[in-house]
Amino acid sequence: MQPAAAGDAGEAPSAGPDDIGYDAPAAWASAPNPSPMRKATFKIPKAGGEPDDAELTVSTASGGVEPNVKRWEGQFGGAKAKTEPRSVNGLKVTVVEIKGKFAGGGPMMGQAGPAKENQMLLGAIVDGGDKQHFFKLIGGEKTVTAARKDFDKFVSSFRAK
Repeated sequence: MQPAAAGDAGEAPSAGPDDIGYDAPAAWASAPNPSPMRKATFKIPKAGGEPDDAELTVSTASGGVEPNVKRWEGQFGGAKAKTEPRSVNGLKVTVVEIKGKFAGGGPMMGQAGPAKENQMLLGAIVDGGDKQHFFKLIGGEKTVTAARKDFDKFVSSFRAK
């Protein structure tokens, strides 16, 4: 992965898929959505003696890939994200990795609470031009690292619906 780079401000938004299909790993348990902004929530089993399960959220919004990566960096106290562009079944996907102290995604996304040390984010943003689809896995670094293989398979299953 490479450090996040500035996007091309001259690109015009384009229409993308209305929804993204995916195949969630069997080990991920579907959970209730604590916010109407979420389309889906999954719990990922804790690993390495960590106290909590990790959580993957699915949401859709606008604002572009780069501004959202910057927002995620802000949730980790400004830690620099690593990004990797991918093409998945004709979709433009940016995979994001951030490690550090997670301060939360805010009450609108059901992620308010005290900051936690040694956290990790694996995210995937499907760029639909005028809107993006977000898949954000956050939890203890050991748990998220253990879930990386399943996360990569999950991202590889993305498809336009």
